[in-house]
Amino acid sequence: MIRHTLTTLSLALLAIPALADTAPTPNAASAPPPPVWTPKDGDEIRFDVLRNGKPFGSHSVAFDLAADGTLTATTGVRLKAGLGPITVFKYELDATETWKQGQLVGLTGAVDDSGKDGSVEASRDGETLQVKGTEYSGAVPLGILPSSHWNIAQTEATQLLSTEDGELIKVNVEDKGADTVMVGGQAVDARRYMMDSDIDVDLWYDDQGRWVKLAFEARGQQIEYALTQYY
Repeated sequence: MIRHTLTTLSLALLAIPALADTAPTPNAASAPPPPVWTPKDGDEIRFDVLRNGKPFGSHSVAFDLAADGTLTATTGVRLKAGLGPITVFKYELDATETWKQGQLVGLTGAVDDSGKDGSVEASRDGETLQVKGTEYSGAVPLGILPSSHWNIAQTEATQLLSTEDGELIKVNVEDKGADTVMVGGQAVDARRYMMDSDIDVDLWYDDQGRWVKLAFEARGQQIEYALTQYY
């Protein structure tokens, strides 16, 4: 997360000195399908990213809805860590997704992972997406989801398309049940999912299917996405 954003971040954390719980997991076997949230024009998801509770950067997704129904989702990630004035880790990702009738029909992405670059371009060609990326080039089935996490449909996916470099990422997602997330000092009812890929990532979505939190652990360091305000 070269891999999708979360994986490259976890590997890079090895170079960052660590600074001086997970919720219970109710039985979710009978849980209904998750609700699907549909972005409106002007919606924006904005997270403060924390490392061991300290500021680490930001992650945002902004949405534009055209008159013809085309949805554009623009992701920007900026992460940085250092020792005093020395930067020991920098991660920057810019990606743009194009959606029509609920399907991904275009993607561009570029990443700078402490000087290691990756990129991807994808566009619809009939019933496939033609992908040209640093890690994968070729056709993928139309209907594949990108690794941007804002779309709750990925909780039912088995493969994602990296917005960094085009890698095809195998995932296994487990519903961990109801939970509560704090947003701007307010408790929000949410559902937690554990995504098993190169690393285990916890994702939370509210009762409308909106992405409200992300967290994972890498080499003893806790990374958490804290939603700055409801959208």
